[in-house]
Amino acid sequence: SVHILSPGYVNARLEKETPIFNKQRIDFAPPEKINSLVVSSNQLCMSLGKDTLLRIDLGKPDEPNQVELGRKDEAKVYKMFLDHTGSHLLIALNTSECLYLNRSVQKVRALSRWKGHLIESVGWNKFLGSETNTGPILVGTSQGQIYEAEISVSEGSLFSTNPDQYFRQVYTLEEESGPAPVCCLEIERGMEGKFFIIATTRKRLFQFVGKVPEGTEQQGFSSIFAVHADHLPSFREFPANLGFSEIAFYTPKLRSNPRSFAWMMGNGVLYGTLDYSRPDSILSDERVWVYPSDIDITVNKPISIVLTQFHFLLLLPDRVKAVCTLNGQVVFQDLFLEKFGLLTRMIKDPTVQQIWIHTEKVVFRYHVQRESRDVWKMYMNMNKFDLAKEYCKDRPECLDIVLAKEAEHCFQNKRYLDSAKCYALTQNYFEEIALKFIEAKQEEALMEFLIKKLSNLKPSEKTQTTLLTTWLTELYLNWLGILQGDPSQRNLYLDTREKFRTFLSSPKNKDCLFNNRASIYELLASHGDTEHMVYFAVIMQDYERVVSHHCQHDEYDEALNVLSRHRDEKLFYKFSPVLIQHIPKKVVDAWISMGSRLDARNLIPALVNYSQSASTQQINEAIRYMEFCVYQLEETQQAIHNYLLSLYALCRPDSLLSYLEQAGTNPNRIHYDLKYALRLCAEHGHHHACVHIYKVMELYEEAVDLALQVDVDLAKSCADLPEDDEELRKKLWLKIARHVVQEEKDVKKAMACLSSCALLKIEDVLPFFPDFVTIDHFKEAICNSLEDYNKHIEELKREMEEATQSAKRIREDIQEMRNKYGSVEPQEKCAACDFPLLNRPFYLFLCGHMFHYDCLLQAVFPNLPAYKQAKLEDLQKKLAATSQPSKSHHRPKDADTISLGKGQQSREQIKADIDDIVAAECVYCGELMIRSIDKPFIDPQKYEEEMQSWL
Repeated sequence: SVHILSPGYVNARLEKETPIFNKQRIDFAPPEKINSLVVSSNQLCMSLGKDTLLRIDLGKPDEPNQVELGRKDEAKVYKMFLDHTGSHLLIALNTSECLYLNRSVQKVRALSRWKGHLIESVGWNKFLGSETNTGPILVGTSQGQIYEAEISVSEGSLFSTNPDQYFRQVYTLEEESGPAPVCCLEIERGMEGKFFIIATTRKRLFQFVGKVPEGTEQQGFSSIFAVHADHLPSFREFPANLGFSEIAFYTPKLRSNPRSFAWMMGNGVLYGTLDYSRPDSILSDERVWVYPSDIDITVNKPISIVLTQFHFLLLLPDRVKAVCTLNGQVVFQDLFLEKFGLLTRMIKDPTVQQIWIHTEKVVFRYHVQRESRDVWKMYMNMNKFDLAKEYCKDRPECLDIVLAKEAEHCFQNKRYLDSAKCYALTQNYFEEIALKFIEAKQEEALMEFLIKKLSNLKPSEKTQTTLLTTWLTELYLNWLGILQGDPSQRNLYLDTREKFRTFLSSPKNKDCLFNNRASIYELLASHGDTEHMVYFAVIMQDYERVVSHHCQHDEYDEALNVLSRHRDEKLFYKFSPVLIQHIPKKVVDAWISMGSRLDARNLIPALVNYSQSASTQQINEAIRYMEFCVYQLEETQQAIHNYLLSLYALCRPDSLLSYLEQAGTNPNRIHYDLKYALRLCAEHGHHHACVHIYKVMELYEEAVDLALQVDVDLAKSCADLPEDDEELRKKLWLKIARHVVQEEKDVKKAMACLSSCALLKIEDVLPFFPDFVTIDHFKEAICNSLEDYNKHIEELKREMEEATQSAKRIREDIQEMRNKYGSVEPQEKCAACDFPLLNRPFYLFLCGHMFHYDCLLQAVFPNLPAYKQAKLEDLQKKLAATSQPSKSHHRPKDADTISLGKGQQSREQIKADIDDIVAAECVYCGELMIRSIDKPFIDPQKYEEEMQSWL
């Protein structure tokens, strides 16, 4: 049955149904037999029959190109060689001649300099070769000579000169019996301008190593071969002989240099990698894979070899075998039917990694598909687990098998830590693996397994995370307990402790540890590990537990350091009462460093408890913090100011009065409680402070009474404070005078009070003196008082004379106004309506403005106060009533006359009252115009209407 292991992956059985080497027969029936076939860069060339050459661009397979060799003799194609670009084709003939054909031309050219040599191999120049020029290349012959040559088909010289620029011998390869055919040639470039040339004969593999100076590469490789003119280069030799040999290289995609090689010779296949950093030999990790048992080189010897990433393919006359380069096992065999004929040659296109095989009449192509699919198994069986994991990293089901095998391998070899790391990545049963380490008493490996397993858990797997975290904590604590008791394990203990702390502080474990911190605390407590309990509490930001621990162990400085470092206000409030009892100065310094982040009101209880049981020196610390709050932070909270007052009253009376004076006398700007402050100062007998508070409270009588008990001058300063209340000031000064006379019995000081206060007279003070006091003491004061009275009488007389003169001038002005008149010309117009003035009743003002009665009334009325508007309307109604004729026609004539006289008199009075209101002043020159300066020219309610009228 087929099981789907995971989306995107197919199982092993399905993979086996798709072979790695997938054969395809090319739909091509050659008109003549195929002699030779070469492929490179998607360009295929084959020799057909005696004289035909077929070229096919595999990108356009329907457009083949046929070229005739043009040979009239019996010459046959011996071998063909195509360079890496697919542009240069060399055709070796069995008549020891060589032809050349470029991809861009149709005519075959003979290489005259090459005549007389049977070409066995060509080493192409992959570094300087182009489509028109091969650059320096190496040519191997059947006689063992190596020639250096260059072919160019550049325009201008194509038809005038031979394409072969030069052809010179540079070396001869020999075996023990003498010169031997050069079967293969390969040119590779290493680092720092170093070149490696590989040449093979039937039994030997030679290496030529040398540097070609930069800029002289075009001059060829003669200098490299010249080094070995007198002695043989390094070579590998094997005794058996196929009669020929062939070497194949594997070049990964996107790389210019081959990575591995396989040399097919008599004893088997020499396989190895190419290491370009080595100084003398490029060959590395060499090993010989003998031929499979069914290959007998005397009967069915291999014909060709091709190398892929993990396999080399051997071509036999009737089949193809693929051998894995990792273990030498045959992993693929493909038998060809007899009807196709004997297999002739196998080659690989290095650019597209396709393999071509042909007989005389059929061509096949192999596609290499997912060659590395089973490589992981081979590496795993070879215990090369890193390589095995590399080749199955995208296949989780295979990776799990490799990891399990590696873990078991490490466990068997007692590499328990490595085994734990691998087991943690597998899907094996957790309990089974854990028990395995427990039974082996490998607690350290078990811890490593749990750590790795924990790191691989998903965030959603909370239960598993909690279990592993708790178990690991228990294991760490046990291990630390064991190591701590062994002085010889001190370094291991410190290392384990660091790992444990790293585990506790890991960001990935943070949430789990936080959610289960109660269990962790219990574990730490059960092991008595207070050091790590504090460390864990810090990580969990459980600073309350940390500070509490330090306080319990009398480590007050450490506790304060934690508070200062983490600046948590709530913790300061909680632990300050304890800390201030032991390190008051440092605590206050810490409070001050916190600045406005602390609410001083929450610290007052700690200070109160502390100050009640402390000395004056310790109380100073409380005062220092309160002063910082008041003067630096400018706190306005009443509780803070009241507490500072209480501390001043208790210990610093001088600072108390200074504080009160600095606070000022405006009750609205004072932050302490006046009544509380008064009671506090009274209790401690600070009379000066009490007097100041009375002054702030404006209780001047109480202030003077108390000040008289202390200092008369202080009382005098209080007596002058009620500036707006002369009666109270006089009363206060009388209190002072009475105190001076009756209590101090100092007549001179009493007289000084008279001079200090202008409100006091001698007659106010005399009743306070006893009867026996002689008048001599008051003589001066009495005289001064009489003089003051005399001055006052003179001032009154002068004011009366000035009033009489003012009344006389007013009467004269009134008389003058009665006789004043103005003249109005007939053409004069109303200043408001611009109509003739004399048509209706009008007013004439002294300023010269003239108004109709109704025009003036209309201008004045809206600007009158409401009460005047009401009065004006009432007067107008009365005036209208007096102007109506009487409805009675039967009244006596005498009665009518009397009534008319009374009505006329009343009418004149009403008109006079209306004039007083309406014509009190000119509407243009009086206060009305000034008051209307901010009034809009257009009424806001009529603005829209006015604006529309202008459109």
